Amino acid sequence: MLAIATGSIPARTGAETADIPAWLQQHVGTDEGQIAPIVLQRARALHQRKRREGVVQNPCYLAKDATRPSTSTNGQPNPRFYVICEQSQQFQAVSSGYGNGRSLPRADFSNNRQCARHFSNAEGSKLTMGGTYLTAETRTSFKGYYSQAGQSRPFNRTFLLFDGEGETRNARERAIGGHEAVFLKWQCRGRKPDSAYADEDGYVPYGRLVDYTGGRSNGCTTWSSEVSDDIISLVEGNPTSLYIYPESEDIDAVARAVRSGTSPSEAGLYWNSTCLAAIGEPKFWPKRQLQPIIDEWRRSLPPSEPLVLPICR
Repeated sequence: MLAIATGSIPARTGAETADIPAWLQQHVGTDEGQIAPIVLQRARALHQRKRREGVVQNPCYLAKDATRPSTSTNGQPNPRFYVICEQSQQFQAVSSGYGNGRSLPRADFSNNRQCARHFSNAEGSKLTMGGTYLTAETRTSFKGYYSQAGQSRPFNRTFLLFDGEGETRNARERAIGGHEAVFLKWQCRGRKPDSAYADEDGYVPYGRLVDYTGGRSNGCTTWSSEVSDDIISLVEGNPTSLYIYPESEDIDAVARAVRSGTSPSEAGLYWNSTCLAAIGEPKFWPKRQLQPIIDEWRRSLPPSEPLVLPICR
């Protein structure tokens, strides 16, 4: 189960936390394990609005801060995804991946492993898009077999779909959602005709599991194996709101402040200071600008041959 975060972090004061319950205020801040004030403010407002509209009944809501680094000071994956249940006074901060992007001939919008600089809502960009979402249905798919303790085991991964609005409204088109930060790297195919997953010739793919907890994704939100099932169980059949920071306006505003020599905090803006120092300034690539570049690159690719895995030995 998701653990309840505790600690003796001093509560923030001022208008930004005036309506935040005291138990939650201790988790508000920019230190590791805390949630930045603007992220919580927007996540709470979204959840309260969706509750009023009758779209959401789930008492818990989700948030993500994609400006934070991938690794904590202790070398472990950095918590930057939040599960907040105000009714039961539960707060959980866990690690999460962000979009890795691409490096194409006409545009390099790739992110490094530690900090995200590029963001976009273009299909095929493999980038994170901040804004408002609702969790939707789940889909579980077979990825292949892997070996564990000398036994062949099937790997099925559950994908939680997101529905967006505004700039995130194409979340379905982009296949944006949340899932466990593990994939199966195919190596060969073996005969297993008794398997429900076997192809018409009785073969199934085999590979090795690759865990990329806290690293980069293809644009989706990813969680560690330890918490993925709990998060999905929390919202499966009982959707809730998800707010991802930063939005396009936040990115553009921080970039303008940096170019003018003003720190974001002086301008009343927020970006994780460690990552801002690493990336220089963030960049948002709007769909109208980036989509034609991606589409042109796709058209330039030679026809791909069907993948045929070698027989396992």
